[in-house]
Amino acid sequence: MKISIRMDDITPDMDWAKFMRFKALCDLYQVQPLIGVVPACQDENLHIDGPETAPVGNFWNYVKTLADAGWTIAQHGVTHVYQTNKMGCFPLNRLSEFAGIGYDQQYAALKEGREILAAHGIDTDCFMAPAHSFDRNTIKALKKLGFRRMTDGFGDRPYLRWGMTFYPISYRQGSVLKNKDKQGYTTFVVHANTMEDKDFERYEQLFADCRDRLISYRELLCLEPAKRSVFGHWREYGMAFVKYALVNIKNRTVKS
Repeated sequence: MKISIRMDDITPDMDWAKFMRFKALCDLYQVQPLIGVVPACQDENLHIDGPETAPVGNFWNYVKTLADAGWTIAQHGVTHVYQTNKMGCFPLNRLSEFAGIGYDQQYAALKEGREILAAHGIDTDCFMAPAHSFDRNTIKALKKLGFRRMTDGFGDRPYLRWGMTFYPISYRQGSVLKNKDKQGYTTFVVHANTMEDKDFERYEQLFADCRDRLISYRELLCLEPAKRSVFGHWREYGMAFVKYALVNIKNRTVKS
């Protein structure tokens, strides 16, 4: 399978040392990822470095330089603060900034986020939901605001649903790496803020081993989306819920 990369949690006060370390790997191996920019981050877990410590000057101008260099920008929620414990349409997590909230409130928040990006000269039709969690009201609001693409779902190629194009993420990276000859496309999700040395080493090895399989996210966006059956959508929902359950069982086992 062809592999693209997405980076979550891009903010003015993220862990800049880790971001720049991962960016150096991307530059070395000519990887042009999707980055999820939080318009008005209020998540205390993402307040790591003060904006004044950023090695790139103005954050928003830097994001635009990344776009000019071939990186793709997505709006990553609005505040990145979880408001509910709803799982939504893609049940990988039991927490959400949007799922379970009324349409009008979601529309107003998403509109504010879009306007913040626009005020800084950033225009995108791609959305990245925090915790992968959204519901039909989220989709309805996004469509009204001009969004046409979502980075989420499971599968081996982009697909259409609810008038949006979904670009699937990897269900299990190990299986993708082992099945070198399998046809299709997927996206590996990266949270640089929480990466450790071993994670950087793993990705450096991955990039070196998969040079001929890596594609830019912009290349992924050029693919014609496929239609998917109702069974395919229910299968995706089941896969997400099973993964959620397995992760929780693993976490409880580790804690005990």
